Amino acid sequence: MILSMENISKIYNGKTILDNISLTVEDTDRIGLVGINGCGKSTLLRIITGMEEFESQPEPNVPRLSVTKGASIGFLQQNSGLDRSSGIMEEMRSVFSGLLSVQEELRRLEEYMARPEIHEDKKHFEEISAEYARKTAYFEANEGYLIDVKIKTVLNGMGFPPETYDRVISTLSGGEKTRLAMAKLLLENPKLLILDEPTNHLDFDTIMWLEDYLSEYKGALLIVSHDRYFLDRLCTSVCEIERTRLRRWKGNYTKFTELKAADTERRIKEYEAQQEEIAKLRDFVDRNLVRATTSSMAKSRIKKLEAMEILEKPVTYEKKAKIRFEYDYEPPEEVLSVKNIDIRAGEKSLADNVSFTVRRGDRVGIIGANGTGKSTLLKILRRTMPVSHGNIDWNKNVKISYFDQENSQLDFNKTVIDEIHDRRRGMTDGDVRSLLGLVKFTGENVFKQISVISGGERAKLCFAVMMLERGNVLILDEPTNHLDMDSRDVLEEALEKFTGTILLVSHDRYLLDKLCTRIFEITSGTLTEFNGGFAEFMEQKRSRAAEAQAAGELIKQENQKREAEEKKAASYRSKEQRAKDAQRRTRIKELEKLIDELEQKMNEVQNEMISPEVTADYVLMNEKCAEFEELKRLSAEYTDEWLELSEEM
Repeated sequence: MILSMENISKIYNGKTILDNISLTVEDTDRIGLVGINGCGKSTLLRIITGMEEFESQPEPNVPRLSVTKGASIGFLQQNSGLDRSSGIMEEMRSVFSGLLSVQEELRRLEEYMARPEIHEDKKHFEEISAEYARKTAYFEANEGYLIDVKIKTVLNGMGFPPETYDRVISTLSGGEKTRLAMAKLLLENPKLLILDEPTNHLDFDTIMWLEDYLSEYKGALLIVSHDRYFLDRLCTSVCEIERTRLRRWKGNYTKFTELKAADTERRIKEYEAQQEEIAKLRDFVDRNLVRATTSSMAKSRIKKLEAMEILEKPVTYEKKAKIRFEYDYEPPEEVLSVKNIDIRAGEKSLADNVSFTVRRGDRVGIIGANGTGKSTLLKILRRTMPVSHGNIDWNKNVKISYFDQENSQLDFNKTVIDEIHDRRRGMTDGDVRSLLGLVKFTGENVFKQISVISGGERAKLCFAVMMLERGNVLILDEPTNHLDMDSRDVLEEALEKFTGTILLVSHDRYLLDKLCTRIFEITSGTLTEFNGGFAEFMEQKRSRAAEAQAAGELIKQENQKREAEEKKAASYRSKEQRAKDAQRRTRIKELEKLIDELEQKMNEVQNEMISPEVTADYVLMNEKCAEFEELKRLSAEYTDEWLELSEEM
């Protein structure tokens, strides 16, 4: 066990955030920590890491938090990047400062042991040799020889190629500093690794590398993330904080949602059944307690009520948003035809000669690294950006409803209610409030100015606008960016029920996998199509990469074969030349045998040099050193001859 906590509570300004939380973390646990925004997830992480105090309480709820002695905890907070004046490689090597000091000490000992006079004092030499052996064993046991390999592996995986190693950390962007902080934490390899929204600043490739790396991580993981696909791949249990309490569920995020839904449904039925039974018992008591003939039966019902263990009403989230995307008429079978268009950002070409078709009911996910042209493509399709050539043909009866990740379709100077009123003048206040109520804008909140509401609330307002527009084609650019888990689930359900056509740019792999029937990937100036959701896309991509590699190997082998045949056909060898070649081959074999024999002899002499008999005899040691040098000279001489003959051949 790494960590144990019991009865941990936290109160802010008189409001309970966490109430009697208990949790244990074992050595190999993979825990996802979830809950709505503001429920206390980050607070709990800060308490675990000692950055925040918990409340003291009397018996029987005395709080306890203990960490196993020697168990290290690493914590990556949201947006907590490194800010140093050192270079990237220098900072990463600082993680291994202890091992690097041992390495320097080993070099010093080697130089010391090479001095002839050190061998004169046998006891002192044995002490130095023992110290050298001890430090060498420690260095090897802690994989000291792999320091640079580990650093380069993690830096490359986190998006820092070799040409960045000398960059000063303070000159990096905020996202780069956060990625570097995570790289350093991975190299530190703590017993418990705590990550708060680790995927926020990562692209697809980096996220997938991190998933693979963490899947092999030797310690325990505690992860807060809105990336449901990330949680599905890594977590074996999920802890949910809901209304100040924590409950743990076995399985990944998908399993958690299934178990929770079934458990909530069961508890609601049990609660309702008990409430119905209580109502019947109380009604019987009220009608029969004062009647002499039935008074005893009424009293027995009272005793039953008093003995009954009253079930609490099941804890559920606040009323969820109810998003429904509907439309009035179907478009033709072929919704969109794109032929030979280019995707450009100013003068920069992102992709050329892009062609594809979209049919009615298609759900197309558009993915790619940042800056590849995904959002630009959506703007081109909506004709808000021009193309230099090619055709974009939307069929008749197509009505587009668009979600922009920047919420540019909203007027930030308006209030929430006016945004809807101004779009549909005929709606009454009641109609507008009903629509806004579906996305959880109620009461005085409808009079808030759009500029002051949160990113998640703006997204929900955009969904309300889209419901009002009733488009049969939805174009969405990163719709889940500012949504909590609950709202993402609601949006996902709404999009799954939508029977029209969807074009979706998103980094939400869980949404892409659950929703999409096709994936378009923009990379290296091209758009490539894949059938299925995100999981199928990954499988097809791996398969195509394997096929391309196999084809490349085949071409390479064929080229090598052709070159060998051409070389053979072009070179005519006389009888004398063939005889010389035969002599060379014979000599090469002789040299190889001689070199092997010399290497064996050199190993034997080396072993003799470190034996107590030799190390104690200065004269004998010098003889062995001279013998070793002669063997080394002969080996070099034979090797040079072997190389010369091999080149001639």
